[in-house]
Amino acid sequence: MAESSSVAIDHIKFVFQATVMLGVSPKIAGEITIFALLLFALLFGGAGTLEWSGGWVFLALFFGPVVLITVDLTRRDPALLRERARLPFQAGQPVWDRALTMVLGAVFLAWLAFMGADAVRFGWSRLPVWLRLIGSVVMLTGYWIIHLALRANTFAVCVVKIQTDRAQYVVQEGPYTVVRHPMYAGAILVFFGAPLILGSAWGLVGGMAISAGIVVRTILEDHALRAGLEGYSEYARRVSKRILPGVW
Repeated sequence: MAESSSVAIDHIKFVFQATVMLGVSPKIAGEITIFALLLFALLFGGAGTLEWSGGWVFLALFFGPVVLITVDLTRRDPALLRERARLPFQAGQPVWDRALTMVLGAVFLAWLAFMGADAVRFGWSRLPVWLRLIGSVVMLTGYWIIHLALRANTFAVCVVKIQTDRAQYVVQEGPYTVVRHPMYAGAILVFFGAPLILGSAWGLVGGMAISAGIVVRTILEDHALRAGLEGYSEYARRVSKRILPGVW
């Protein structure tokens, strides 16, 4: 077990070094590495073993796109990257968003540990291995949508606030011509792809719970943007769907 842990840490160190070599600042690369270590500890701590191929596939598919998107932002929109790297509690952020961010973050971390326990340690539920391929496609599709949203919207930060300091305006390009919150759409796909990759049927329930929280945040964020961002109400009338094209 100790030898396997050492190998895992060596892999994560490699990710850090490769990310820095691709031009990402050591500070942001370090933050990604710490997050990767946290998710590694939760997943495999819940599983009770490192002999879990689904866990390794998930980490690769979760952090591979994160690194690539970070590299792209480093080169194309470093201002947005700096904003997204800030703490999740900021001035100008509504109290409800701080509370919701805290709750969703805690649920997400507990969810990962639970799926390790469910799929491996206790085997409370089982999913066919072939669903791992579908989960991988779903997760990567989610990241692709997130990437498109970040390329189109330089104001796509991690908290809800009106960015007067950055002269925020309504973005109406790329995926924002289809739905008003494409990043949330992509995130929901990531949360539904993860349990399929990890082999946890009960994890799908957790994915639905997190997605419900995202839907609540979408509604509240819409109210905040209508009240504080000039032109958003008109944009919302033109692009009527929030997350799912043609549905909602």
